[in-house]
Amino acid sequence: MKAAIFEKPGLENLKIKHDVEQPKITDHDVLIRVKMTGVNPIDHITISGTREVKPIPHIPGAETAGEIDKIGKHVISLKDGDRVIVYNRVFDGTCDMCLNQCEMLCRNGGKEIGVVTNGGFAEYISIPERNAFKIPDEMNWDLTASLPVSTLTPYHALKEAALNVNESLLVFGASGNTGMMAVQFGKKMGAKVIAVSKDEWVKEFGADYVISDYDKVAEKVNEFTQGRMADVVLISLGLNTWDSSFDSVGANGRWVAFGGLTGADVELNVQSLYSKQIKLIGSHSGTRKQIKELIEMYKELKIRVWKKFKLDEAKEALQALFAKERDGRIMLEI
Repeated sequence: MKAAIFEKPGLENLKIKHDVEQPKITDHDVLIRVKMTGVNPIDHITISGTREVKPIPHIPGAETAGEIDKIGKHVISLKDGDRVIVYNRVFDGTCDMCLNQCEMLCRNGGKEIGVVTNGGFAEYISIPERNAFKIPDEMNWDLTASLPVSTLTPYHALKEAALNVNESLLVFGASGNTGMMAVQFGKKMGAKVIAVSKDEWVKEFGADYVISDYDKVAEKVNEFTQGRMADVVLISLGLNTWDSSFDSVGANGRWVAFGGLTGADVELNVQSLYSKQIKLIGSHSGTRKQIKELIEMYKELKIRVWKKFKLDEAKEALQALFAKERDGRIMLEI
């Protein structure tokens, strides 16, 4: 089969090969003919060498969707030709976390397909039956391939934050992969959504206000909320937005993080933390149950795609993640 694969770290080492061995399946696995993958910062980090990956040579790709090509003899929930999404967490299903429906925190797994297993930057991928979820025939591939990370991550984060009706939600990076989904979920949950973004189109996704100046976030939030500040602040950007995001949290508010793209080490003013009774929440991926919930609400969700690349252009697709003119998602058509 054809795949984007690397033997040593570095984007320059990502090669397109046509003679990669097609993955084998066990009795409980399914073989998927990949249709679409979402190009995600996880993939760039995986190739860069800052995370331990296996196997080597390695095929990246954390967000994958396609059609069942072959099933193991003990597979009962799926059949050849089914359109599926890949829940991208490796889990054993038997530890206390898994039994408590927190598969992404599995004691003996918890890592991503595409990082500790080969991913979806290939014509085929094999996964356990329990990681594949059937989708409706009319669900488009762009949205489907965005569910495993870009959609599930903010959905789980807002569930962890217990966002309520009439609360104020502040979303940093609102036009990014996870941000555009977070804005939609915030609106669905009945919140007033304040988006931090240079793109006015986020209003089409449900943002009530847009802040384009990152240096005036707290000032603008104060204005929009009449001094109450945000009840929930959602952030994936890390260090560069730490001060403005923390300053924007109101009394009894929740600051929620699920990423640290610009750095992870910050200074915390403990007095501000306890005097306003702020809750700091770390959120990681999401559950299989939540994937099912997202599939059920697919008609209410949308994404904005900036560019689509072919598998032969995987390197260019990953480089485009950091393009200043980027204006939406980047997808890889297999």
